[in-house]
Amino acid sequence: MSDKSVTVIIPTYNAENTIDRCIESIINQTYSDLKIICCDDCSIDNTWGKLEYWQKKDSRITILKNTENMGAAYTRNRCIEMAVGIVVQIDDDDYSTLDRIEKQVAFLNANTEYAFVGSGMYFFDEEGVYGQTEYIKGYEVKKEHFLWSSAFANPTVAFRKEALDAVEGYRVAPETRRSQDYDLFMRLYAIGYKGYIMSEKLIYYYRGKNSFSKCKYKYRVNEAKIRFQNYKALQLFPRGIPYVIKPLLVGLIPISIIESIKKRRRQK
Repeated sequence: MSDKSVTVIIPTYNAENTIDRCIESIINQTYSDLKIICCDDCSIDNTWGKLEYWQKKDSRITILKNTENMGAAYTRNRCIEMAVGIVVQIDDDDYSTLDRIEKQVAFLNANTEYAFVGSGMYFFDEEGVYGQTEYIKGYEVKKEHFLWSSAFANPTVAFRKEALDAVEGYRVAPETRRSQDYDLFMRLYAIGYKGYIMSEKLIYYYRGKNSFSKCKYKYRVNEAKIRFQNYKALQLFPRGIPYVIKPLLVGLIPISIIESIKKRRRQK
């Protein structure tokens, strides 16, 4: 297999209003030798029609469709099964800078000690871009970085396929429904793989007005379970004990307070 092989995977669900922008940002990349796999998780809008249009327009695109709604982890795994080489993530409501893949492929080819690489981001919502990460320089992620939260933003990451295969991709389980990426990265670290975050902002990451309110308390409980399981594998106890409890406490904070904090950040 060539070290230049790249597969972009796009799991999608009810994204008729955003999928065009996402796919356009990939097909127009400066690194053009791509395989693009889109999997529709049984959308009830016109997402599938949009995917059929793009498949006809660009021969690099393969489209799949689940027979029932299975969730993001399962949908991503279907794409990963068909992927080769470097596997580039993106979500259906995000979009990439046009040099994103070229830069991440170059990084992985030059730094063989890393199994995956993420990047900085611009944040946007319905009103446009409102913020960005402020990484002064890139850095290697250590296992301790997973104590506070996931060290990587999933849509920014490009993986070596063999690393994903080693952990059998995303874990499909009730407790990973909203935290499958956090779980994946910690499982990768637990068996010796490591990643890096580039300082360059290579993704426009959608963080909408209601992003906090959507997280039900049961998902906070599930995150606590994921933290406990993976901190144990990463040998982060007893230091990790308060961080296991963290999502449970955050879930008790009124949404109005969280939204107020978010608004102040946007105004900086």
